[in-house]
Amino acid sequence: MGRVWFTSDLHLKHAKVAELRGFNSTEEHDQAIVDNWRSVVNPKADDQVWVLGDIAASAPGYALDVIHSLPGTKHLILGNHDAAHPMHRNAHHKLRQYLWAFESVAMAARRRIEGEEVLLSHFPYRRDRHEARHSQWRLRDEGLPLLHGHTHGEERLTLEGSTVDNPFGWLLGGKPTVEFHVGLDAWDMQLVPLETVANALYMARKAAE
Repeated sequence: MGRVWFTSDLHLKHAKVAELRGFNSTEEHDQAIVDNWRSVVNPKADDQVWVLGDIAASAPGYALDVIHSLPGTKHLILGNHDAAHPMHRNAHHKLRQYLWAFESVAMAARRRIEGEEVLLSHFPYRRDRHEARHSQWRLRDEGLPLLHGHTHGEERLTLEGSTVDNPFGWLLGGKPTVEFHVGLDAWDMQLVPLETVANALYMARKAAE
């Protein structure tokens, strides 16, 4: 069995994001993503790559061609910049083209990592660069750890002190909200291996004890 990788917010051919990430052009930015992907995903193994949204800023054709050329079995969790996300009108007409590059496309997913149930979404539960956007498309926090993208921040593992069951927070004995950011901005443009996620979830469990 191959390895499993996570990433988010590729923003291929997105000039503003390329500039913010320190690249001189979208070509240089996109090549860095391609090179980093190829350096870790084994084309001869059954590696999986979960992309948690925002493959491009608008028209996805170019990004889908790039992703199709990359190794691994790819799965997409849709982000707000992906035309097939149901927040967009006529999204149902766009889904088929995403299946050119991805084995599956969904708004969210539920996975098991080292025996622990984990949710996957483009959006964090609540945090959004100090704005309350896209609230109707976020998963509700009912105590499961969440892997996400979207923020473009450098944070990785985040523990917050409130849940639906205990709104007064972790410090009063509640279970902490556990969020793990897999976006490129937090990982020096690298994909995140499952082993790193598993270790972070272990650290979160220990911190809550």
